[in-house]
Amino acid sequence: MSKWNGKRRETLKALSALVASAGGLALSGCAETRVQSDAQQVKWSTGTERTKLAMPPDATDCHHHIYDHRYPWAPEATLKPGDATVDDYRQLQKRIGTTRNVIIQPSSYGVDNRLLVESIARFNGRARGIAVVNTSVTQTELEALNRAGVRGIRFNLAPPGTTTLDMVKPLAARIAPMGWHVQVNAPAAFLMQARSTWYDLPCPVVFDHLAHVPEPDAVHQASFQMVSELLTSGKAYVKLIGFYNETQVGPPSYADSVALAAGFARVAPERVLWGSDWPHPTEQPLNRIPDDALLADLFANVVPDEATRKRILVDTPATLYQF
Repeated sequence: MSKWNGKRRETLKALSALVASAGGLALSGCAETRVQSDAQQVKWSTGTERTKLAMPPDATDCHHHIYDHRYPWAPEATLKPGDATVDDYRQLQKRIGTTRNVIIQPSSYGVDNRLLVESIARFNGRARGIAVVNTSVTQTELEALNRAGVRGIRFNLAPPGTTTLDMVKPLAARIAPMGWHVQVNAPAAFLMQARSTWYDLPCPVVFDHLAHVPEPDAVHQASFQMVSELLTSGKAYVKLIGFYNETQVGPPSYADSVALAAGFARVAPERVLWGSDWPHPTEQPLNRIPDDALLADLFANVVPDEATRKRILVDTPATLYQF
């Protein structure tokens, strides 16, 4: 954990106090108060307790991946995590209480979406997918992906690999008539440099991982203001996932990430999404696998109001992903 000067220590303490008093679950007591029944170990998740937060019917995990060694890595793949199969993910669903899910094609498989399509089918209508394609994709291939349950395409843009920034606009024009959207994973500085692209798309853009806004003073960052403007204008959504990505506070409170997520939820509760980011592929090489029940419980601190949580967990995903 980084060392901070006195001023930053005070800031972080204030963030923790603010989040703990927000009306949701007490951060300091989260681990002790989670439901102990049916305790189980889930692959790529620490802890065994189920969540204290009761998920509503049709609660949707809008961001997770599937990995299976039966399918080859893309030649350019740099992230090669262990297997995380459909059966493994079903155990996570039992633990956190979600019943719908959105499978995100990881960069590790490039534009080979076969595992994605196979995995969607195994959830019998309860799953949707986000694919990765490049400009060589045919209309026939896009239509086949649509029938399979795909509802958008993802761009991992920093560093560029299978997809690049110059592909975003032409591909967005092709998928917009299908009711799809563009999903983007890139550092906040990159998003700022490409800001004109996000304003000009003919379809919504969904920013991964809290848009990677720098923490701990995230709500004062220019990137937070840009994303907030896109949210309120109806051009974008942001995923409240990966609290471990930019945090300077860390577990169990992730107070700076919780404050950032709460900031987005206050700005435009109808334009935010929640997800697990299981199996946490960026954390596996660092031996920092998080507790998924803890992360799910923190959502009550992000959004204390139950009706608003239902909107984020059920209603918005049902519309965006066409459940």
